[in-house]
Amino acid sequence: MTQERSQIIIGITGMPGSGKDVVKEVLRELGFSIVVMGDEVRVEAERRNLPCTPENLGKIMLQLRAEEGEEVLAKRCLPKIKALKSQFVAIDGIRSLAEVKEFKKEFPNLKIVAVHSSPKTRFERLLKRNRSDDPKDWRTFIERDIRELNVGLGNVIATADLMTVNEGTLDSFKQEIRQLIKKEFQT
Repeated sequence: MTQERSQIIIGITGMPGSGKDVVKEVLRELGFSIVVMGDEVRVEAERRNLPCTPENLGKIMLQLRAEEGEEVLAKRCLPKIKALKSQFVAIDGIRSLAEVKEFKKEFPNLKIVAVHSSPKTRFERLLKRNRSDDPKDWRTFIERDIRELNVGLGNVIATADLMTVNEGTLDSFKQEIRQLIKKEFQT
């Protein structure tokens, strides 16, 4: 990738377990710096001395939005993005149109890439991933999906600039992402 072009900012969105981490991995390989919006919620959980469970992180996310506005996480991420001084930046975990709007104030060329996978596929992936904030049962998985949709994630996915479906193999999905990014951004 050449540095003389204008800055490329990509927002990654998708339901939990859809494959956003794979997109981040490919973008990192392509030279992108990564900012993870969910890290802001995890930092807040640590500040409050709460374990990073799906329930706690969900409550904190909703509390922050209620107290500081829907775009709170975007506002908290902006200084980190600017400090990177990177030509290529990916923002992982955009969940609302208010966040998109906040980012576009600073980065009008922001493009949103949505990743889609079926609920069954996503649930199986989350069980395998076994991160502390991943649901351990179907009920918790559905509750998390509903919470994510209630904050506006479905609207971001529906209005994304680019959409990819992740139901195949890991290698085929990585190849698809590489091709998508190179085609769309001539990187």
